Amino acid sequence: MAATPLTPEQINALPSSLPAWSLREGKLHRQLSFADFTEAFGFMAKVALAAETLGHHPEWSNVWNRVTIDLTTHDTGGLSNLDVQLAQRIDQLAG
Repeated sequence: MAATPLTPEQINALPSSLPAWSLREGKLHRQLSFADFTEAFGFMAKVALAAETLGHHPEWSNVWNRVTIDLTTHDTGGLSNLDVQLAQRIDQLAG
C-alpha cells in the first residue's frame, strides 16, 4: 500500500478523528495501560499482525503494563494515510 502524505488540514483534523491520540514531535502518539505485562504484550502481538498487513510498522516500547506507540512515515518525512489507518486499527484492538 502506498503512503500518501497528509496535508496540513488533515493533520489539524486528527485530534477530532483520533481523540485517543496526540500529536507529539510530528508523530501520532498514544500510551496505553493494561492489567499486566502479559496483557500488554498480547496487545502488541495483535498490533504487530495488523501492522504487517498494512506493511507499516510503529515505533513503540513496552514497560511492564504500558505500551507507548508513535506513528510516522519515514518515507514521506511525516504523517501519512498509513499512520491514520494503523492508528484506527490500534484503536479497534484497544477496544
